[in-house]
Amino acid sequence: MPADARSVLADLADGVPLDPAGAALLLDSSGTDLDRLLDLAGSLRDQGLEQRGADRTVTYSRKVFLPLTTLCRDRCHYCVFVDTPGKLRLAGRPPYLSPEQVLATASAGAALGCQEALLTLGDRPEDRWPIAREWLDAHGYASTLDYVAATARLLLEETGMLPHLNPGVMTWQEMQRLRPYAPSMGMMLETTSRDLWSEPGGAHYGSPDKDPAVRLRVLEDAGRSRIPFSTGVLLGIGETLRDRADALFAIRDSHLRWGHIQETIVQNFRTKPGTAMQNSPDLGTRQYVAAVAVARLVMGPQAHLQAPPNLTDPQELHLLIRAGIDDWGGVSPLTPDHVNPERPWPHLDDLAEATRRSGYTLRERLTAHPRYVRDAGEWIDDRIHPHVEALADDRGLAVPGREPSGRPHGIRIAADRRPDTAPDLVAAIARAERSPAMLGDADYALLLTARGRGLDTLTELADQVRRDAVGDTVHYVVNRNLDGSLFGAAGGLDLQEVAAVAADAAARGATELCVQGAPAADLPGEAFWDLIAAAAGAGLHVHAFRPPEILDAARRLGCEPAEFLRRARELGLGSVPGTAARILNDRVRAVLTDGGDPPAAEWIRVIRLAHEVGLRSTATLVHGHVESPEHVVAHLRTLARIQDDTGGFTEVIPMPFVAADHPVLVPGARRSDLAESRAVHAVTRLLLHGRIDHVQAAWPKLGLDGARVLLRSGADDAGGLLLGGGPRPDAGAETGRSLAVSDLRGLAADLGRELRPRTTLYQELP
Repeated sequence: MPADARSVLADLADGVPLDPAGAALLLDSSGTDLDRLLDLAGSLRDQGLEQRGADRTVTYSRKVFLPLTTLCRDRCHYCVFVDTPGKLRLAGRPPYLSPEQVLATASAGAALGCQEALLTLGDRPEDRWPIAREWLDAHGYASTLDYVAATARLLLEETGMLPHLNPGVMTWQEMQRLRPYAPSMGMMLETTSRDLWSEPGGAHYGSPDKDPAVRLRVLEDAGRSRIPFSTGVLLGIGETLRDRADALFAIRDSHLRWGHIQETIVQNFRTKPGTAMQNSPDLGTRQYVAAVAVARLVMGPQAHLQAPPNLTDPQELHLLIRAGIDDWGGVSPLTPDHVNPERPWPHLDDLAEATRRSGYTLRERLTAHPRYVRDAGEWIDDRIHPHVEALADDRGLAVPGREPSGRPHGIRIAADRRPDTAPDLVAAIARAERSPAMLGDADYALLLTARGRGLDTLTELADQVRRDAVGDTVHYVVNRNLDGSLFGAAGGLDLQEVAAVAADAAARGATELCVQGAPAADLPGEAFWDLIAAAAGAGLHVHAFRPPEILDAARRLGCEPAEFLRRARELGLGSVPGTAARILNDRVRAVLTDGGDPPAAEWIRVIRLAHEVGLRSTATLVHGHVESPEHVVAHLRTLARIQDDTGGFTEVIPMPFVAADHPVLVPGARRSDLAESRAVHAVTRLLLHGRIDHVQAAWPKLGLDGARVLLRSGADDAGGLLLGGGPRPDAGAETGRSLAVSDLRGLAADLGRELRPRTTLYQELP
C-alpha cells in the first residue's frame, strides 16, 4: 500500500487505479506533489474536453436564485440560509415566496438573459413549523414539494426559464411527480461521514435529512428516475480526509450505475458569523485545490466538475481551472447567492476574463448539461422538451443572448407522423395495419428496430389495436410486495410479521399481496406453505412464487411441482408471477444469470402446470441486454403457444433490463432506452393481439413518465401501487418505490383515459 502522496502519484503514472485510501493520501498533497497532482488532473480534464468536442471550454449557467422558503426542519451548524418563524416575523417576510414574487424576480432575470431558475429551499419545513403548514393549507398545497411543482410549471409557462430544483431530500415518488417540471434537479451529498450526523457537536447533528444513507438513497433514486442530477461534497465541516475520498467514490459509483450525475460540485466551507461553527476555520486553499484535483481523478475525464467561483478569491480562480474543473455552475447577474450571502457572484465579464487568462473560453450552458439535452428523449420529460429546445443550440449548450419566453406545458404531439424510414419497414407497418396476424417472425424482428417517425407510426398502430381490444381505460391493482427470501432469514420476517404486513395492506385497501423470493434455504419445504397461509389470512389475493421458487419448493418437499401447486392453491395461493422468464433462450439466460437460471423449458413446464391446476399467471419479458430482436420475437411466440393451449396468462409485462438491479454482472449488456421499450411494447401488443389482452407498463423500471409514454405505445395497464410503509416497510423487494392513486389519476388524465381499479385477475372493482 502506498505510504504517501508521491507513491500514489507514481502508481497512477504506472496505470494503477486510484482507490479511496490512495485518494485520501492525495488530498493532503503539498509542494511538488501538489503541483504534479494539479497537472495530472488538468490534463485529464483536457482529455475529456477533447473527447466531447469542447476543447478549452469552461461552462456556466446564467441563473436567478429563488429561495422559495427559508424555513427548514434541519439544524445544520454552518447554515445562514435557514430562518425561524420569529426571524421571518421580525423581517416582515412570509413563510414562502408568493407566485407574484417568483415571477417578478424571474421576469427581471429573463430580461437579463438568464435561462435557469434555481429553486432552493429548506427540507420539509411543514414537518417542523406549524406556520409552514398553515401557509400551505391556506394556499391549497398539500406539501412544500407540491408548491415547488406548481412554481416550476408557472415559470415554464410564464417566463420560459428552465427550473433547476434543489428541494433537498426527495423520495422516488416525489421525483416522479417533479420530473415533468424541470430538466434537472440536485442535492448535495456533502459527506458520507455518519459521525457528523449522529454525534452531538457534529455539523449535521439534529438534521434528519443529512443522514448519509438517506442522501445516498436519493442519488440512487434520481438515477433510477433518469434525472440529470447535480450533487457534490462540502469540505471543511469536520470530516476526515478518508471521509472526503469515500464521498467522492460514492458519487462516482452511483454515476457508474445510472449515468445521471451531470456535475460533481466541490464546495469549500466558508465561516459564517452567527452559526454554531462561526469559530471554525475556512478550508485552506491548498486542501481545497487538492480536493478538486482528486475529484477529477476519481470522476474521470468525461465528468463535469464544478467549483463555485464566488467562494474563492478572484486571484485564485486559476488554481481551480488548473485542478481540473470544467464548469463554474450557476452565476447570477441579478440575485445574490442566498446560501453564501457574504460572497457576491463575480461579474460575468470578470469571470470570462479570468477563464481566458487560464487559456479557456467561457461558454453558457443550460441547467441540464449538453449530453442530457442532446439525449432529451431518454433524460428529459417530453412535456418540457419544447422549453429546452427553444433555448438550446445544436451542441446542447445555451444559445447566447436568447431571452426565454413562456409556452404551454404539456404533451407534445408531432405534426407529421409519416414514416421516413426504410421501405421494408414501411411495408411491414402497412401489413401490420391490415392485420397483425399477417406478419412473420422476420417482420416483427424488423419492427423492433423502428425508430424516429417509423417508431411513432408503429406505436400509434399498437395504441389503436389496444383501444379496439380493451377500450380507453387504464387499470391498476392496489397491492403490496413482500420479499419471500426474508422469511426465516437472520433479521428477516417471521410468520407473525408476514401476517401483520398482509393485514396492514388489506386495511389500506390492497386486494393483492405479491410474494417473490424463496424462504431461507435452511427451512424445509413446508415453509412455502406456511408463508402462503400467513399471507392469505388477511383475505388478500396471494400472487406468489416464480417458477424457479416453485421448483425449489418441490425439491425441498420431495414432490412434483404439480403436487406443490395443487396444495398451495388449497392453502390460498391465487396466482403465480410469471417472472424470471427473462428471455426464453438458454444461451441468453446463461449470460444473464451466469448459469443460475433453470432452462427455459423448465420455466415453460412450471407455467403450464400452474395453468393446468387452475392458477393463472402473468408473463414477463426482459429486454435491453444481450438479446437480439429475433430472441424477443421467439419469446413472444412461445407465450402465444402457451396461451393457445392453456388460456392462463392474465397479462404480459415487458420490462427493460436494469443493470443496477441485476445480481450478476452481464458482460456486453447494452443500456436499454425508452425508444426500445416503445418498440417492444408495440410489438408485444400486435403479436399477441387476440390472445393476451393486457400489456403492462412496468413503472418501477421506467418511472411515471416512461409508463405514460408506453401507455401510448400499446400498453393498457399500470400494474400495482406497491404500497409502502406499515409494519416492516423494508419487507418489499422494491422498498421506497410506490405510487398513490392520485399519481395514476394524473397519468390517466394526461392520456385522456378513465382510471379504474381491478383485481389481480382483471375483475373490475368499484
